Amino acid sequence: MSTPNHYGAAPLHRQDAELGFFPKGMALAEFGTDGRLLSANSAYLELFKLPPGVLANHEQLCPDDLLSSPVYDQVWNALVAGREFTGVVTRVAGDGSQMRLNTFYSPVKDEYGRVIRIVNLASAIPTTRTREMDDGRRLECLSLIADRTDAAIVITDSLSRVVYANEGFTRTFGWELEDILGHEVPELMAGQPAAEFLVSVRAELRLGRSVNSEQLVEGKGGHRYWAKLICNPVMDVFGSWQYTVAVLLDITNTKMHEVLNNRVLEAMARDTPLREVLEMVCEEVERIAPEISASILEVDEHGALHPLAAPSLPFSYSSQLDGVPIGPSAGSCGTAAWRKQPVLVTDIATDPLWKNHKHLILPLGYNCCWSTPILNKDGRVVGTFAFYYRAAGPHLASEYHRQLVHACTYLCALALEREHARVRIRQLAFYDALTGLPNRNLLEANANQVLQQLERAQQRAAVLFIDLDRFKHVNESMGHWAGDALLCAVAERIKTATHRSGVAGRLSGDEFVAVLPETEHDSIEAMIDRLQAELQQPLTVAETTLDVSASIGVAVYPQDGRDVETLVHRADLAMYQAKKAGRGRFSYFSKEMNRLAQERLMLENALRQALQEEDESLTLHYQPQIEMKTGFLYGVEALARWRHPTLGPISPARFIPLAEECGLIGMLGQWALKEACRQLKEWRYHGLQVPSISVNMSPSNFHDLNLPRMIADTLRRNALKPSDLTLELTESILLDTNPSTMKTIETMHAQGIRLSMDDFGSGYSSLSYLRSLPISELKLDRCFVADLETDAEARALSSAILGIGNSLSLVVVAEGVETEKQNETLREQGYPVVQGYLFSRPLPPGEFELWMRDTENTGEMPQ
Repeated sequence: MSTPNHYGAAPLHRQDAELGFFPKGMALAEFGTDGRLLSANSAYLELFKLPPGVLANHEQLCPDDLLSSPVYDQVWNALVAGREFTGVVTRVAGDGSQMRLNTFYSPVKDEYGRVIRIVNLASAIPTTRTREMDDGRRLECLSLIADRTDAAIVITDSLSRVVYANEGFTRTFGWELEDILGHEVPELMAGQPAAEFLVSVRAELRLGRSVNSEQLVEGKGGHRYWAKLICNPVMDVFGSWQYTVAVLLDITNTKMHEVLNNRVLEAMARDTPLREVLEMVCEEVERIAPEISASILEVDEHGALHPLAAPSLPFSYSSQLDGVPIGPSAGSCGTAAWRKQPVLVTDIATDPLWKNHKHLILPLGYNCCWSTPILNKDGRVVGTFAFYYRAAGPHLASEYHRQLVHACTYLCALALEREHARVRIRQLAFYDALTGLPNRNLLEANANQVLQQLERAQQRAAVLFIDLDRFKHVNESMGHWAGDALLCAVAERIKTATHRSGVAGRLSGDEFVAVLPETEHDSIEAMIDRLQAELQQPLTVAETTLDVSASIGVAVYPQDGRDVETLVHRADLAMYQAKKAGRGRFSYFSKEMNRLAQERLMLENALRQALQEEDESLTLHYQPQIEMKTGFLYGVEALARWRHPTLGPISPARFIPLAEECGLIGMLGQWALKEACRQLKEWRYHGLQVPSISVNMSPSNFHDLNLPRMIADTLRRNALKPSDLTLELTESILLDTNPSTMKTIETMHAQGIRLSMDDFGSGYSSLSYLRSLPISELKLDRCFVADLETDAEARALSSAILGIGNSLSLVVVAEGVETEKQNETLREQGYPVVQGYLFSRPLPPGEFELWMRDTENTGEMPQ
């Protein structure tokens, strides 16, 4: 249609020229989907008594009673939806008069099938209401209108012979009208429907009823289409079926997606295995395109092909493609995956792409192959979808097949991505992300299966709990990436050692578990020795050679337990025993070990409760420190004591390491500090002149950046100065790599709090480390003091340590003094401060007060 002019009506000369053969009273107009009059011929304007250029709307041409009824909206919405309307109607002319019309409305669609305008053909009904319009003339009118739509329209007589086909039919199916006149449509469009269907259709048409159906049809040259078929009967004045107006809409693309999507998506929703889903795709394609054999291959991350589905190809052929690498000349599929583009080979026998593979397919009778890559959402090739043909012909890579490929590659990509996601989810759920070994859940399931088999065979097995030695040191000195590399290498070695019959997995950190069934050829000891030898092979990480070793705990099935959880727990207990014995050792679980572990757990819970509730079971005892020259009190050291409600006194040598292992040492240190400051305030309130108090702190306490503030608050609450408090550090803090440690120490030193290095000379002593720490005091370890009377080397070392302290302007305290001879030696060497049982054992607060008062009364330090 021409573009509407300023008044809303298009120039009308073209319509008059094209429709001049219509009867004089035949009127033609076009309306927009909103009802606006777009154009009209002169007959239409004359019929409706409208002046040229009028801005009219379809509703203005309808009587009020029609507009107020729901019928009007129903009919108009049906037209906009694409359905035609024919009938006798009442309309309103421009002068307000009403008239009865024979009218025909036909929707016109764009290339995407959307209705863009509606053609209206109308003629006045004479008062005599004659219906003697010439049938041939009427068909010509309908035919011309039909040519204005993109739908394929064919008119047949009562014998299903073609009497007319519009241009849309020619464009869609390829036949010119002169080629098909007189031919029966079912005969013309091969792949005819079943005879029963044709009988039922004709029966409906004879009764004047419309028929709708969807059929797979063929056009000229054998091209296939899915068509929506709408058949409307045209009856004569006596009500007999005379003609059929059939509209065929090409729904190939929609139908392919519908048929394939419904089946495939439903299968995926049922969690059908991937191969079954893809075989369903191939079978459905071959059903609607029987001239092909379909094949789907997967492309793995290494660029190798793996067959997934090819129901019409022999397994002997597909299996030989497994593992074939993609490449520039790897048949149709391998090349398509390599190029990331479809590849069509029309003669396999001569095409160089098939040079290395044609001997596999040619004996099967296939001579052509068209393969399309399947891409995931990231654009990576994950598979190929191929059609094999026995011979070249009109179907080869036809438009119909291209539409099939488009629909199927989308579904294949969806199915493959879903499978990859499922594998990934399973990997995350059951496998360790770093090492690829089974995680705790899968390990437990695998181990239970092994134990069930062993129970039936009445065999033994070793459950090994493997913990790497000094793994933390690797992490801290070389970085976590080096630690990860070490874990991956160890995992591979464990996997190698257990791949025959055992199972292995990673629990967490540097902890692994392996279950090794005892065999006729290998005892449990032999298997452990072989694993240890495998683990102890040197490993190079970042050009650094590491000596790898592991401590292994062993629990034996069934004597140490009959379920995985119990056996792993007991192997864990045995591993700790092995670690105590040294690096690279293994230890068997024993009942005594289990008793000790249960007792340790009980003590841990009791200590935690004591710290949380701050009950009277935890106390501090205080040991005096004496100035050598004056004999006056230099200070006191606070020492933690614990009396268990049922077990009685627990040695500090037992509960202090326990607190360190179970993460309670920080809480214990803070409790001791607060309690010691409170006690010092109380003593001073009662007139006892205690110069200062020392509290032992763990390296983990210094990881807390809030520690200086907490100490400052504690001193302020107890009216103490920073110089009243000394914090004793152990030499292990010299190797502490936590970045908070030095910052915390420097902050407390800046506040005026004194720091003392406890047990100096017994551990990691380093003068360079010592120089970097802001300490004011050294404490000579008691092991040197104990040997002063009998060992000249001990005397020499104690003298050297004193010299180091003096050179660094540090106060050196000798602790553990128990005999007068030891005291005399230390006095001769020049030690300024001493501490030990010679002067007093650690005392409860009340006894310490008595000790102090005795000292004040006698003027001498009691011994």
